[in-house]
Amino acid sequence: MAINLLAGSAAFLAYASMYAFRKPFTAASFEGMHVAGIDYKVWLVIAQVIGYMLSKVRGITWIAEIQRQRRARTLAGLIGFSWLALLGFALIPAPWNIPFLFLNGLPLGMVWGVIFGYLEGRRGTEMMGALMCASFIVGSGVVKTVGTWLMVRWHVSEFWMPFATGMLFIAPLCLATWILEHLPAPDAADIAARNTRVPMDAATRRAFLARFLPGIAMIVMAYVALTVTRDFRDNFAAEIWSDLGRGGDASVFTETEVPIAIAVLILTALTMFVRDNLKALMLNHVLIFGGFAIAVLSTWMHGRGLLDPVGWIGLSGFGLYLAYVPYNATFFERMLATFRVTGNVGFIMYIADSSGYMGSVVVILVKEFGGMHLSWASFYAETVMTLSGIGMLITLVSALYFHDKARRAKAPSAVPAAA
Repeated sequence: MAINLLAGSAAFLAYASMYAFRKPFTAASFEGMHVAGIDYKVWLVIAQVIGYMLSKVRGITWIAEIQRQRRARTLAGLIGFSWLALLGFALIPAPWNIPFLFLNGLPLGMVWGVIFGYLEGRRGTEMMGALMCASFIVGSGVVKTVGTWLMVRWHVSEFWMPFATGMLFIAPLCLATWILEHLPAPDAADIAARNTRVPMDAATRRAFLARFLPGIAMIVMAYVALTVTRDFRDNFAAEIWSDLGRGGDASVFTETEVPIAIAVLILTALTMFVRDNLKALMLNHVLIFGGFAIAVLSTWMHGRGLLDPVGWIGLSGFGLYLAYVPYNATFFERMLATFRVTGNVGFIMYIADSSGYMGSVVVILVKEFGGMHLSWASFYAETVMTLSGIGMLITLVSALYFHDKARRAKAPSAVPAAA
């Protein structure tokens, strides 16, 4: 248990530190700045998300093949490149600095796969993964709070603030990486419970896709719905809060996020105690479905005046992260263990992630160029209701698919490797 807590805490610190290089600029409003009639900040978000998306696409094969001994220096190279891009963003005047946000996002999409590689294939992966994924919620809010503090307290400009925020998190990132590098490898009991985790070559990846293609398609669709909604909430939090009357309040970024992180962490980590892999996989479906449902219900209540803005943003965020975190921490871990797949989580996770960020780019473009005239808060509400409703339906079908596939795989007539 102690090693699980240590590993999970190190992964949390490492991934939260990554957010210091990715998200601080979203705390700035860049008020009054436009390029070609479009808000300058929207261009920044689009540029970074496109870079991040391409990083996820590259990660489908790159993360699947990465060797353990290359992880630390790879992580240092990815973060170092993104930090230098933030320096370029500070030095080059607007709007010519927009491409530097693309360069900033280009390496960061692969950081998750490098870090999660230290954790997967262990009996305690759920606890470690949940701790790591809590950084999705807390890390973004914390670095935006730090960025706002630098601008307000130390008068750092909106352009230098992202670079300065990243500098403050270099030491924590180095410490966390050192701890992860010194973790022991999975032991015999881990391998017996979760199967061997190894790099996947092209032939292995093709066989995996052929075996699970319908299920993977459903996973990707549900994950796209989640990524689009969660990423919009995260990238435009300052604008949403401004619409709701809480603009300029630095504490608001963490006021809702910390309770969400604690609740989601506990619920996700508890799945570690379900030893049967199929039951745990089904429980992951329950968490995902419940998360979608909470997001829909809280948004419906807010629209009818039954929930105040803080309660709405908090509960909808809780629902979205309750659905999102299992995919990043436990769902694929238990899927591979259920079907005794020899491979790694990174391959399928990056198929889902790259698709999710493609969807995120499309939604931002629709919001700005599609002739829609909704406020940020209204657009967020419409997105939650539509995509979360679709996600609930897909999750139900996905649960039926994987349960039936596992049942047939255990039947005497089943062919183990070609189901």
